[in-house]
Amino acid sequence: MGLSSTEIRQRVAALGPWFHNIDLAGVRTAPDHFLGDYPHVKWRKFADAIPEDLTGKTVLDIGCNAGFYSIELKKRGADRVLGVDFDDTYLAQARFAAEVAGTEIEFQKLSVYDVGELKEQFDVVLFMGVLYHLRHPLLALDLIREHVARDLLVFQSMQRGSSAVAPLEENYHFWNTELFDKPEFPKLHFIEHRYAGDPTNWWIPNAACVEGMLRSSGFEIVSHPESEVYICRAGPQPNGARPVYPAKGHNA
Repeated sequence: MGLSSTEIRQRVAALGPWFHNIDLAGVRTAPDHFLGDYPHVKWRKFADAIPEDLTGKTVLDIGCNAGFYSIELKKRGADRVLGVDFDDTYLAQARFAAEVAGTEIEFQKLSVYDVGELKEQFDVVLFMGVLYHLRHPLLALDLIREHVARDLLVFQSMQRGSSAVAPLEENYHFWNTELFDKPEFPKLHFIEHRYAGDPTNWWIPNAACVEGMLRSSGFEIVSHPESEVYICRAGPQPNGARPVYPAKGHNA
């Protein structure tokens, strides 16, 4: 792009604050991130679980934020990378980061609930750090499986509660109430107000809930390379797992 370090630093400051700490020609976008060198510290734990060579593949990064993962997968040779987010600030950061990195990536303002509008399926779909920000998380997974996930899904969500995952039965008796008190039973914790100061943290699953939701939406978990990251393949959708499409109402 030909910008000096001073010019990059000025643009980074003007576009801030940043959640992704990206190295832009030696300038860090979020050097004081409360999670450290994030998301690189997480990426290095599961990067080997994604094909090193993505030549000929298409990638969709849902909730791309400042584009860290979009850039990393484009570096692996993907033919097309599309990053979508609903936040204009994040999209502006992503476009600038991709320019400085010299990567050709398309960014578009789009909600996960509207991925059907893309009318396209992708070889690799990233859905990282989005689920717990949604009021309708299972619907989002259903829509991703129905419309855009051709093969590989890379999924990550914040988790709270038990990390244990126990075998589940096909059915439970109506009077079996004790199972709901077991820490390892699938649970999706509802946040009415705020968690970590963020009013968009709505639902936080435990590990068993994450795995159950992925399976319920038609994804087969093939590996679990990091505590919050799951590598999945698109598989058959269970009966009743199709997304719903509520009619949009009109204000009176």
